[in-house]
Amino acid sequence: MGGERDGNVRAISRGLAVLQAVNRGGSITMMEICRGAGIPYPTACRIVQTLIDEGMIEREPSRKRYRATALVRTLSYGYQDEGELVAVTRPYIVALTKRLAWPVSVTTRVGPMMMVRDSTHKLTSLTLHNYAPGFTLPIIECSTGKAYLAFCDEEERRGVLNGLRQLDGPAERMAVLLTSSEKMLDEIRVRGFATQARNAYTATPGKTSSIAVPLFQDNKVAGSLALIFFASAVSMAEAEGRFVAALQETAAQISTELGSGPDYPPRG
Repeated sequence: MGGERDGNVRAISRGLAVLQAVNRGGSITMMEICRGAGIPYPTACRIVQTLIDEGMIEREPSRKRYRATALVRTLSYGYQDEGELVAVTRPYIVALTKRLAWPVSVTTRVGPMMMVRDSTHKLTSLTLHNYAPGFTLPIIECSTGKAYLAFCDEEERRGVLNGLRQLDGPAERMAVLLTSSEKMLDEIRVRGFATQARNAYTATPGKTSSIAVPLFQDNKVAGSLALIFFASAVSMAEAEGRFVAALQETAAQISTELGSGPDYPPRG
């Protein structure tokens, strides 16, 4: 019974990974699905066909590419979106991109992932990909996730980390390794920001780096604000000197408008 149950859970996990990969990609080939979901080609083909049969994805006419259908929206029924967070942050991230030229994104936590809620990639030429709302990254493999985990309350952080230990992907194994002690998160709390050099889980792996700071709503972490830059153009040390103060200033203004007091974010 245990083996059958484990197999069923793994099948569901793989199906969700394929659906997320297709949803992120917009229009994506089978090989890109395999890479995005981290599963073998034959397995991906079977799952894709099942999702086609269920109406969740479709093959583009005369092209071997796949895309999500409108039916995926039914999966979000009952979910309360962070509408206020997005509405409040929009003018601030637009202004920040105009000031620094690099794109900025707003993310929130969804399970073990950080999801893009809004971004300014379309407003600058200094980008390699337009990250539309819905794009997700593993929580410990991105600067926004690290910033979020460092500043969320202990109960939430413990729940996220316990959930990651139940999963068996490379990102989850790395997350468990990096959080085996509180050292990394303690350092982020002291510094007030998190970094990720050469982001691996983006549309252009290894090409960009990022710096992120937490966002607070009513004195509770609500998401993260990140600035993304070309790894080959700006070193992390240089980026910290040029961008952190502006990011923190913007995050403080947003958090104040969202109802957080002047003592946020708290430092370790």
